[in-house]
Amino acid sequence: MAKTKSEKTIHSERRFLEGPRSRTKEFLFVFNVLKEFIKGFRKLHFIGPSVTVFGSARFDENHPYYIQAREMGAKISCLGFTVLTGGGPGIMEAANRGAFEVGGKSIGCNIILPHEQKENPYVQTSVEFKYFFVRKTLLVKYSYAFVIMPGGWGTMDEMFEALTLIQTGKIQEFPVVLFGKEYWKNLIELTDDMIQNKTVSASEIKNYLLITDDIDEAVAHIKKHAIGKFGLQYPKAPKPKRWLGEWFYKTAILPKK
Repeated sequence: MAKTKSEKTIHSERRFLEGPRSRTKEFLFVFNVLKEFIKGFRKLHFIGPSVTVFGSARFDENHPYYIQAREMGAKISCLGFTVLTGGGPGIMEAANRGAFEVGGKSIGCNIILPHEQKENPYVQTSVEFKYFFVRKTLLVKYSYAFVIMPGGWGTMDEMFEALTLIQTGKIQEFPVVLFGKEYWKNLIELTDDMIQNKTVSASEIKNYLLITDDIDEAVAHIKKHAIGKFGLQYPKAPKPKRWLGEWFYKTAILPKK
C-alpha cells in the first residue's frame, strides 16, 4: 500500500535522526530543511509582533482550558499582537479563535504528523512544516512573549525550549506565562527544587516568568514586559518584494471580514 504524505515525511525525518546516511542524501536533506525555512520566513515576515500560545491539542471546546485559552487569545489580540500557535486543534484552536473573533491576526504553524493534524478553522494564514525543529524555531523567532497553557510533552518541550533560549541569552528576556497553577503544580515544585539545588537561579526567571490562573494578570505581564520593556512599536508594514516571492503574502494575513 502506498504511503501517505505524512508517512513519507515522518520516515524521512526518522531516517535522518537514525545516524549517518550517504553524503548525497545528507546534502539533499539540508536543502529540504532550507526550503522549509525560506517558506516560513517569506510567509511569516508580515505578521507583525506576535505572542505564541502553546498547549494541548486534546481539549475540546467545552473544556475549561479551551475556554480560558480562547479568552487569552482575544485579550492578547486586543493588545495589538498577532496570535501565533501550532495551528492545530485544542488549545491552539482556542487561542486562534479568540483572536479571530475580535478581528485580530490569527496565524498557525502546522506540523505534518502520522495521524494528520489539520489546521483549525480560525487560522487566517497557515504554514505547514515537515520538521519539528524548523517549526519550533519559527514559533520563537516572531514572538515577543510565550503563553504556556496546559498540555503534554510537546507543550513542555516548547516551553523549555523558550526558557532555555532566554536563560542562555540566545533571545531577549521576553515574558513567559505558565497558566494553570493546579495543572502545573508538580512542575512548579520541580522548578523550586532546581532553584534550591542551584541548577537554576531564581534571578534568571523572576523578571520574565509568571505563574498564574488569572488571564488579566497574564495579559498585564505581557504588556509590561513585552511592550513596556522593549518599547514595542508598530511600524508601517513593509511592502512585499516580488523578487523574493513575497507578493501574495501580505494580503494573505489580513483579518477576514
